[in-house]
Amino acid sequence: MSHAATIAALWRRSPAILAPMEDVTDAVFRRVCRDLGAELCVTEFIRAEQLLAGARAARRKVTLAADDRPTAIQIYGANPDLLMEAAMVAADARPAYVDVNCGCWVPRVARGGAGAGWLRDPAKMVAMAAQVVRAVDLPVTVKTRIGWGPESDMPIVDLARRLEDVGVAGLTIHCRTALQGHGGAADWRWAARAAAAVAMPVTVNGDVTSGDDAVRALAETGCVAVMIGRAAVSSPWVVGDALVRLTRGEVRPAPTVADRRAVYRAILAANVAARGPVFGVRVTRRHVPIVAPHLTEADRRALYVAPTEDEALALVERAA
Repeated sequence: MSHAATIAALWRRSPAILAPMEDVTDAVFRRVCRDLGAELCVTEFIRAEQLLAGARAARRKVTLAADDRPTAIQIYGANPDLLMEAAMVAADARPAYVDVNCGCWVPRVARGGAGAGWLRDPAKMVAMAAQVVRAVDLPVTVKTRIGWGPESDMPIVDLARRLEDVGVAGLTIHCRTALQGHGGAADWRWAARAAAAVAMPVTVNGDVTSGDDAVRALAETGCVAVMIGRAAVSSPWVVGDALVRLTRGEVRPAPTVADRRAVYRAILAANVAARGPVFGVRVTRRHVPIVAPHLTEADRRALYVAPTEDEALALVERAA
Protein backbone atom coordinates (compact mmCIF):
# COMPACT_ATOMS: atom_id res chain seq x y z
CA MET A 1 0.00 0.00 0.00
CA SER A 2 1.35 3.43 -0.92
CA HIS A 3 1.80 6.08 1.75
CA ALA A 4 -1.01 8.12 0.21
CA ALA A 5 -3.32 5.10 0.38
CA THR A 6 -2.33 4.56 4.01
CA ILE A 7 -3.21 8.15 4.90
CA ALA A 8 -6.43 8.01 2.90
CA ALA A 9 -7.51 4.90 4.79
CA LEU A 10 -6.60 6.43 8.14
CA TRP A 11 -8.36 9.73 7.47
CA ARG A 12 -11.47 8.01 6.13
CA ARG A 13 -11.58 5.78 9.20
CA SER A 14 -11.14 8.80 11.50
CA PRO A 15 -12.52 11.71 9.46
CA ALA A 16 -12.43 14.22 12.33
CA ILE A 17 -8.89 15.00 13.51
CA LEU A 18 -7.67 16.98 16.51
CA ALA A 19 -5.43 19.74 15.12
CA PRO A 20 -1.95 20.51 16.39
CA MET A 21 -2.01 23.51 18.73
CA GLU A 22 0.99 24.80 20.62
CA ASP A 23 0.59 24.58 24.40
CA VAL A 24 -2.78 22.85 23.98
CA THR A 25 -2.61 19.44 22.31
CA ASP A 26 -0.16 17.84 24.71
CA ALA A 27 -0.50 14.22 25.84
CA VAL A 28 -2.89 15.13 28.66
CA PHE A 29 -5.29 17.00 26.40
CA ARG A 30 -5.12 14.35 23.68
CA ARG A 31 -6.03 11.69 26.23
CA VAL A 32 -8.99 13.73 27.44
CA CYS A 33 -10.21 14.30 23.88
CA ARG A 34 -9.96 10.57 23.23
CA ASP A 35 -11.93 9.84 26.38
CA LEU A 36 -14.58 12.11 24.86
CA GLY A 37 -14.64 10.28 21.53
CA ALA A 38 -11.74 11.56 19.42
CA GLU A 39 -9.42 9.09 17.72
CA LEU A 40 -6.72 10.58 15.49
CA CYS A 41 -4.72 13.44 17.03
CA VAL A 42 -1.68 15.53 16.11
CA THR A 43 0.96 16.70 18.58
CA GLU A 44 1.85 20.29 19.30
CA PHE A 45 4.28 21.48 16.66
CA ILE A 46 7.89 20.73 17.50
CA ARG A 47 10.75 22.96 16.40
CA ALA A 48 13.33 20.99 14.45
CA GLU A 49 16.31 22.65 16.13
CA GLN A 50 14.99 21.91 19.61
CA LEU A 51 14.28 18.29 18.79
CA LEU A 52 17.75 17.76 17.35
CA ALA A 53 19.34 19.46 20.37
CA GLY A 54 17.58 17.01 22.64
CA ALA A 55 15.60 19.71 24.43
CA ARG A 56 13.54 18.17 27.19
CA ALA A 57 10.27 19.75 26.07
CA ALA A 58 10.76 18.63 22.48
CA ARG A 59 11.62 15.08 23.50
CA ARG A 60 8.52 14.96 25.67
CA LYS A 61 6.39 15.95 22.70
CA VAL A 62 7.63 13.02 20.60
CA THR A 63 7.12 10.47 23.36
CA LEU A 64 3.90 8.64 22.52
CA ALA A 65 2.39 6.25 25.06
CA ALA A 66 0.59 3.09 23.99
CA ASP A 67 -2.78 4.69 24.74
CA ASP A 68 -1.83 7.84 22.81
CA ARG A 69 -2.29 6.42 19.35
CA PRO A 70 -3.03 6.97 16.55
CA THR A 71 -1.11 10.23 16.79
CA ALA A 72 0.85 12.12 14.15
CA ILE A 73 3.93 14.15 15.07
CA GLN A 74 4.17 17.65 13.61
CA ILE A 75 7.51 19.37 13.09
CA TYR A 76 8.37 22.87 11.92
CA GLY A 77 11.39 24.90 10.93
CA ALA A 78 12.92 27.00 8.18
CA ASN A 79 15.95 24.83 7.35
CA PRO A 80 15.25 21.85 5.05
CA ASP A 81 18.25 19.87 6.28
CA LEU A 82 17.21 20.25 9.90
CA LEU A 83 13.61 19.39 9.08
CA MET A 84 14.82 16.24 7.37
CA GLU A 85 16.85 15.23 10.41
CA ALA A 86 14.00 16.11 12.77
CA ALA A 87 11.63 13.97 10.72
CA MET A 88 13.98 11.05 11.19
CA VAL A 89 13.97 11.56 14.97
CA ALA A 90 10.18 11.87 14.96
CA ALA A 91 9.86 8.71 12.88
CA ASP A 92 11.75 6.77 15.54
CA ALA A 93 8.72 7.25 17.81
CA ARG A 94 6.62 5.43 15.17
CA PRO A 95 3.77 7.92 14.95
CA ALA A 96 0.92 7.37 12.52
CA TYR A 97 2.72 9.79 10.20
CA VAL A 98 4.98 12.84 10.23
CA ASP A 99 3.38 16.19 9.44
CA VAL A 100 5.28 19.31 8.38
CA ASN A 101 3.84 22.62 9.52
CA CYS A 102 3.72 25.06 6.63
CA GLY A 103 0.76 27.01 7.94
CA CYS A 104 1.54 28.71 11.25
CA TRP A 105 1.01 32.42 10.63
CA VAL A 106 2.29 33.71 13.99
CA PRO A 107 4.97 36.32 13.18
CA ARG A 108 7.69 34.84 15.38
CA VAL A 109 7.38 31.62 13.34
CA ALA A 110 6.53 32.81 9.84
CA ARG A 111 8.86 35.82 9.80
CA GLY A 112 11.87 33.51 9.96
CA GLY A 113 10.64 31.35 7.09
CA ALA A 114 9.07 28.52 9.09
CA GLY A 115 5.37 27.66 9.18
CA ALA A 116 3.41 29.76 6.72
CA GLY A 117 6.66 31.49 5.80
CA TRP A 118 7.21 28.65 3.33
CA LEU A 119 4.28 29.99 1.30
CA ARG A 120 6.40 32.97 0.28
CA ASP A 121 8.45 30.58 -1.87
CA PRO A 122 6.36 27.56 -2.91
CA ALA A 123 9.21 26.07 -4.95
CA LYS A 124 11.43 25.92 -1.87
CA MET A 125 8.54 24.48 0.10
CA VAL A 126 8.11 21.66 -2.40
CA ALA A 127 11.85 20.95 -2.42
CA MET A 128 11.86 20.82 1.38
CA ALA A 129 8.91 18.44 1.41
CA ALA A 130 10.66 16.16 -1.08
CA GLN A 131 13.71 16.07 1.16
CA VAL A 132 11.64 15.11 4.20
CA VAL A 133 9.72 12.45 2.26
CA ARG A 134 12.95 10.81 1.15
CA ALA A 135 14.33 10.77 4.69
CA VAL A 136 11.73 8.61 6.43
CA ASP A 137 9.88 5.37 5.89
CA LEU A 138 6.59 6.74 7.23
CA PRO A 139 3.96 8.77 5.39
CA VAL A 140 4.71 12.50 5.33
CA THR A 141 1.88 15.02 5.20
CA VAL A 142 1.83 18.81 5.04
CA LYS A 143 -0.46 21.28 6.80
CA THR A 144 -0.61 24.66 5.12
CA ARG A 145 -2.82 27.58 4.16
CA ILE A 146 -4.34 28.69 0.87
CA GLY A 147 -1.61 31.27 0.29
CA TRP A 148 0.42 34.01 1.87
CA GLY A 149 -1.56 37.10 0.96
CA PRO A 150 -4.06 38.41 -1.56
CA GLU A 151 -6.26 36.17 -3.65
CA SER A 152 -4.31 37.03 -6.80
CA ASP A 153 -1.38 35.11 -5.33
CA MET A 154 -3.18 31.97 -4.11
CA PRO A 155 -0.93 28.99 -4.93
CA ILE A 156 -2.74 26.18 -3.14
CA VAL A 157 -4.07 24.20 -6.12
CA ASP A 158 -0.77 24.14 -8.00
CA LEU A 159 1.05 23.61 -4.72
CA ALA A 160 -1.09 20.57 -3.93
CA ARG A 161 -0.19 19.01 -7.28
CA ARG A 162 3.51 19.66 -6.79
CA LEU A 163 3.52 18.30 -3.25
CA GLU A 164 1.80 15.16 -4.47
CA ASP A 165 4.38 14.80 -7.24
CA VAL A 166 7.24 14.67 -4.70
CA GLY A 167 5.57 12.01 -2.58
CA VAL A 168 3.63 13.92 0.08
CA ALA A 169 0.96 11.48 1.25
CA GLY A 170 -1.74 13.91 2.32
CA LEU A 171 -2.51 17.61 2.65
CA THR A 172 -4.39 19.58 5.30
CA ILE A 173 -5.52 23.02 4.19
CA HIS A 174 -6.44 25.78 6.59
CA CYS A 175 -8.68 27.81 4.32
CA ARG A 176 -7.35 31.25 5.18
CA THR A 177 -4.25 33.08 4.02
CA ALA A 178 -1.28 33.56 6.28
CA LEU A 179 -1.98 37.29 6.48
CA GLN A 180 -5.53 36.61 7.64
CA GLY A 181 -4.36 34.70 10.68
CA HIS A 182 -7.64 33.73 12.33
CA GLY A 183 -9.48 36.73 10.89
CA GLY A 184 -12.36 36.63 8.46
CA ALA A 185 -14.08 33.47 7.31
CA ALA A 186 -12.37 30.32 6.09
CA ASP A 187 -12.97 29.88 2.36
CA TRP A 188 -13.57 26.15 1.93
CA ARG A 189 -13.79 26.57 -1.85
CA TRP A 190 -10.00 26.45 -2.02
CA ALA A 191 -9.93 23.07 -0.29
CA ALA A 192 -12.50 21.84 -2.80
CA ARG A 193 -10.37 23.00 -5.73
CA ALA A 194 -7.23 21.41 -4.32
CA ALA A 195 -8.98 18.14 -3.48
CA ALA A 196 -10.32 17.93 -7.03
CA ALA A 197 -6.83 18.46 -8.46
CA VAL A 198 -5.01 15.61 -6.70
CA ALA A 199 -5.38 11.93 -5.93
CA MET A 200 -3.85 12.16 -2.45
CA PRO A 201 -6.29 12.75 0.42
CA VAL A 202 -7.03 16.30 1.51
CA THR A 203 -8.34 17.47 4.90
CA VAL A 204 -10.17 20.76 5.34
CA ASN A 205 -9.45 23.00 8.32
CA GLY A 206 -10.90 26.30 9.46
CA ASP A 207 -14.30 27.22 10.95
CA VAL A 208 -15.31 23.63 11.68
CA THR A 209 -16.84 23.98 15.13
CA SER A 210 -19.50 21.27 15.31
CA GLY A 211 -20.68 17.98 13.87
CA ASP A 212 -22.98 19.85 11.50
CA ASP A 213 -20.07 21.96 10.28
CA ALA A 214 -18.07 18.79 9.67
CA VAL A 215 -20.81 17.26 7.54
CA ARG A 216 -21.19 20.46 5.54
CA ALA A 217 -17.43 20.87 5.08
CA LEU A 218 -16.98 17.42 3.58
CA ALA A 219 -20.07 17.80 1.40
CA GLU A 220 -18.90 21.15 0.05
CA THR A 221 -15.25 20.29 -0.49
CA GLY A 222 -15.01 16.61 -1.36
CA CYS A 223 -12.25 16.29 1.25
CA VAL A 224 -11.90 13.03 3.16
CA ALA A 225 -11.66 14.56 6.65
CA VAL A 226 -11.96 17.69 8.73
CA MET A 227 -9.39 18.98 11.20
CA ILE A 228 -10.65 20.82 14.27
CA GLY A 229 -8.47 23.15 16.30
CA ARG A 230 -9.63 26.23 18.18
CA ALA A 231 -13.16 24.93 18.80
CA ALA A 232 -11.66 22.08 20.83
CA VAL A 233 -9.96 24.48 23.24
CA SER A 234 -13.28 25.44 24.82
CA SER A 235 -15.06 22.19 23.94
CA PRO A 236 -12.87 19.04 23.98
CA TRP A 237 -16.02 17.12 22.99
CA VAL A 238 -16.20 18.65 19.53
CA VAL A 239 -13.85 16.25 17.73
CA GLY A 240 -15.74 13.26 19.10
CA ASP A 241 -19.03 14.95 18.21
CA ALA A 242 -17.87 15.44 14.63
CA LEU A 243 -16.53 11.90 14.41
CA VAL A 244 -19.78 10.19 15.43
CA ARG A 245 -21.76 12.57 13.25
CA LEU A 246 -19.64 11.70 10.22
CA THR A 247 -19.26 7.97 10.81
CA ARG A 248 -22.58 7.03 12.41
CA GLY A 249 -24.88 9.93 11.72
CA GLU A 250 -25.43 10.45 15.44
CA VAL A 251 -25.90 13.74 17.23
CA ARG A 252 -24.62 13.70 20.80
CA PRO A 253 -26.14 15.85 23.53
CA ALA A 254 -24.31 19.03 24.44
CA PRO A 255 -22.07 18.78 27.50
CA THR A 256 -23.60 19.95 30.75
CA VAL A 257 -21.99 22.30 33.22
CA ALA A 258 -21.24 19.25 35.36
CA ASP A 259 -19.51 17.65 32.36
CA ARG A 260 -17.37 20.75 31.92
CA ARG A 261 -16.39 20.84 35.57
CA ALA A 262 -15.47 17.14 35.45
CA VAL A 263 -13.28 17.56 32.36
CA TYR A 264 -11.44 20.53 33.84
CA ARG A 265 -10.85 18.56 37.03
CA ALA A 266 -9.51 15.63 35.00
CA ILE A 267 -7.09 17.84 33.07
CA LEU A 268 -5.93 19.53 36.25
CA ALA A 269 -5.33 16.23 38.06
CA ALA A 270 -3.44 14.77 35.10
CA ASN A 271 -1.24 17.85 34.73
CA VAL A 272 -0.42 17.95 38.43
CA ALA A 273 0.46 14.25 38.34
CA ALA A 274 2.65 14.70 35.26
CA ARG A 275 4.27 18.08 35.97
CA GLY A 276 4.01 18.69 39.69
CA PRO A 277 1.76 20.87 41.84
CA VAL A 278 3.09 24.23 40.68
CA PHE A 279 3.66 23.85 36.94
CA GLY A 280 0.72 21.45 36.61
CA VAL A 281 -1.67 24.08 37.92
CA ARG A 282 -0.06 26.72 35.72
CA VAL A 283 -0.32 24.80 32.44
CA THR A 284 -3.94 23.89 33.14
CA ARG A 285 -4.88 27.57 32.99
CA ARG A 286 -4.83 27.37 29.20
CA HIS A 287 -7.97 25.22 29.52
CA VAL A 288 -10.02 27.75 31.49
CA PRO A 289 -12.23 28.34 28.39
CA ILE A 290 -13.82 24.94 29.08
CA VAL A 291 -15.58 26.33 32.16
CA ALA A 292 -15.26 30.08 31.58
CA PRO A 293 -18.79 30.65 30.20
CA HIS A 294 -20.23 29.33 33.46
CA LEU A 295 -18.12 31.42 35.83
CA THR A 296 -18.57 34.98 36.97
CA GLU A 297 -16.03 37.43 35.61
CA ALA A 298 -14.36 37.60 39.01
CA ASP A 299 -14.12 33.81 39.34
CA ARG A 300 -12.82 33.51 35.78
CA ARG A 301 -10.04 35.98 36.47
CA ALA A 302 -9.26 34.23 39.74
CA LEU A 303 -9.02 30.82 38.05
CA TYR A 304 -6.42 32.16 35.62
CA VAL A 305 -4.14 33.01 38.54
CA ALA A 306 -5.09 30.41 41.17
CA PRO A 307 -1.75 29.18 42.55
CA THR A 308 -2.78 25.80 43.96
CA GLU A 309 -4.80 22.79 42.88
CA ASP A 310 -7.23 23.19 45.78
CA GLU A 311 -7.89 26.84 44.99
CA ALA A 312 -8.45 26.05 41.32
CA LEU A 313 -10.83 23.20 42.18
CA ALA A 314 -12.82 25.41 44.52
CA LEU A 315 -13.30 27.98 41.77
CA VAL A 316 -14.26 25.35 39.18
CA GLU A 317 -16.96 24.02 41.51
CA ARG A 318 -18.60 27.43 41.35
CA ALA A 319 -19.29 27.07 37.63
CA ALA A 320 -23.05 27.09 37.17
